Amino acid sequence: MHRTEIPLALLVLTFLGTSEGTCTSRLHITAFEGEPFYLKYCSFSSERENKTTAIKWYKNESHGLVELNSSSSPRIILHDYVLEFWPIELNDSGSYSFRMGNDTHDWKLNVVGRGKHSCFTEKLVISKVVEVKKSLHVACEHSYYQKPVNRTLYKDCQKIENSKNPFSKNAEFEDQGYYTCMFFLRHNGKLFNVTKTFNITIVGDRNNIIPVLHGPKLTHVKVELGKDIQLNCSALMNEKDKIYWNNWKENENDPNIHEEEGQRIRTSEGKLLASKALIIKNINEKNLNRSYSCSVVGKEGIDTKSFILLKKDVIDIPGHVFTRGMIVAVLISVVIVCLVTVGVIYRVDLVLFYRHFTRRDETLTAAVEEIHSLIEKSRRLIIVLSKSYMSNRVRYELESGLHAALVERRIKIILIEFTPVSDFAFLPQSLKLLKSHRVLKWKADKSESYNSRFWKNLLYLMPAKTVKPCRDESEVLPVFSQS
Repeated sequence: MHRTEIPLALLVLTFLGTSEGTCTSRLHITAFEGEPFYLKYCSFSSERENKTTAIKWYKNESHGLVELNSSSSPRIILHDYVLEFWPIELNDSGSYSFRMGNDTHDWKLNVVGRGKHSCFTEKLVISKVVEVKKSLHVACEHSYYQKPVNRTLYKDCQKIENSKNPFSKNAEFEDQGYYTCMFFLRHNGKLFNVTKTFNITIVGDRNNIIPVLHGPKLTHVKVELGKDIQLNCSALMNEKDKIYWNNWKENENDPNIHEEEGQRIRTSEGKLLASKALIIKNINEKNLNRSYSCSVVGKEGIDTKSFILLKKDVIDIPGHVFTRGMIVAVLISVVIVCLVTVGVIYRVDLVLFYRHFTRRDETLTAAVEEIHSLIEKSRRLIIVLSKSYMSNRVRYELESGLHAALVERRIKIILIEFTPVSDFAFLPQSLKLLKSHRVLKWKADKSESYNSRFWKNLLYLMPAKTVKPCRDESEVLPVFSQS
């Protein structure tokens, strides 16, 4: 088979690089920032033969058309029918017009930036497909800049050493990639470069094959009524072969059946793999036991496969299993109802039993916020030193009270030595700063009487308060336990 090369410009019929011919006939053009660029008008009218007809170039700015001339920019050069840029920059993007008598032509120019990590841009790539073992030919030629100073060829932006022009070899799969020709031009003592990039795709042998569908020729598919299903049909085929689903019922269309658009991809060996799906929605009885056929047709032959939908078997539950299940469900429900009823009736007893069983005592908790709140509301802090009371859980309360008394001076402290201070090595040293008259000592039998010196001193240190004779004289006075 003869070699086939198909050049395909990216963004078909929209963008064209500067290397697509000496005349710039496309309306939309893309240029590469920093490279020489030209616009050339070609006309076959009689106006071109009239040397006296004025030629003018314009750029459409925001405030209107601006005529271009040699003084517009040192980078712009006019050669009658050609407008050259040495080089073109990003701000040159815009609309350009050529005027010569009745001849006019407009272009839309888009200048793209040069990538930081690439020697080309995808918008200016020419695609070529080459069969493996066929001739891979890359010619570094330019139709307008015909006298370059030098040429260099790159593959994937890596220089190909000692490459000849044109570059030619028998294609292998590893030859696939981007080939960039770089032309070096000299203008006004400066060196410029123009690039031209080809995207070379290597495919397998394209000799015609006999189209064949994947899978068995007849497939039974079990389905559930009311559900949807997708039947897939795929085949290896040639470029001009067709794959399609046959009408599921002659001269009648089912709105619940939909044939999707086909897809085509190239395998790693370069073969063409096509697929097309049939969607059946809300399956009903009339869709069952009916053949849905898919075919692939080409010059080399035809292949067909069929799908038949069968109703999926519903597994019935044996009678004895169902009966047992119902009995268990009823018993569980009765137990749950009974437990809920008992819980509601004996809620209080259950809570008390839980507290007793877990020995839970919520009064033992001393939240920091509550301690501060109580201290702020108090005018006296009574500290009773006894082994049964002084423990680690009151250390924070003790230290907070001492801080409020000795630093903030918002509260006064009364210290009662039920047990001598010397027996408590962990107590703060700040207790020694208390005035001696605010330290009361409990003296067993001598202090129990309400008329004892201990109780009188305690009343003396407490805030003054009017005594109302409403209290029962037989009221039990507090007693300090020695436990």
